[in-house]
Amino acid sequence: MLWAGLVIGFISSFHCVGMCGPIAMALPVGRGSGASFMGGRLLYNLGRVTTYATLGLAAGLLGRTLQLAGWQQTISIVSGLLMLALVLLPKINAGKFTQWLGTDRWWNVLRKAIGKKFQNPSAGSLFSIGVLNGLLPCGMVYFALAGAVSAPGVEGAVGYMAMFGLGTLPLMWLVSLSGKVIKPQWRYYMRSAVPYVAACLAVLFILRGLNLGVPYLSPKLISTTQEAAVCHIP
Repeated sequence: MLWAGLVIGFISSFHCVGMCGPIAMALPVGRGSGASFMGGRLLYNLGRVTTYATLGLAAGLLGRTLQLAGWQQTISIVSGLLMLALVLLPKINAGKFTQWLGTDRWWNVLRKAIGKKFQNPSAGSLFSIGVLNGLLPCGMVYFALAGAVSAPGVEGAVGYMAMFGLGTLPLMWLVSLSGKVIKPQWRYYMRSAVPYVAACLAVLFILRGLNLGVPYLSPKLISTTQEAAVCHIP
């Protein structure tokens, strides 16, 4: 499960450099001091990963609640279907969907908050910029959260989203250090691979939920309610 978060995070980073790269390159850290420059980039990225892990906690708590109701298989199948929907969404009508979610308004609120933090280049502000950056509306984050809901346990969901954040780290770190965005053609190639990888993971989640008894691919699961019943047999 964790490796899936890392892979999705790395592939998503080619999307991140286009959306969040300008923020990373414009961080309010003086280039005169190497330590402050590197430290600022570290705090910014730490803030992003912290947000993703916190979102994973929320997704894990939701998933755990549903699992206690004996809906493990349903969660996995629905998560897989939701992932497929997010893959197909751009071809359907992403504009109306994002308008329905109200992400445009949320984007403007976060953009103003980030702008205020840029005016105060302190360590706390740099970390806060990363935290706010992680809250920006992003289809890849939604996709990762759909998987986190069906993660095995709350810890698994937090770890999954933390690995997602770490997967975005190498490319975002390089962009923030070099001040240059990856060549458009490379970004295009990697972004083109995102739907295929996402679809494969979505199918994997669906297969897990089908409970086919196939080791690793679709293992046989015992519902939480069944486990509780077994535990209370005298």
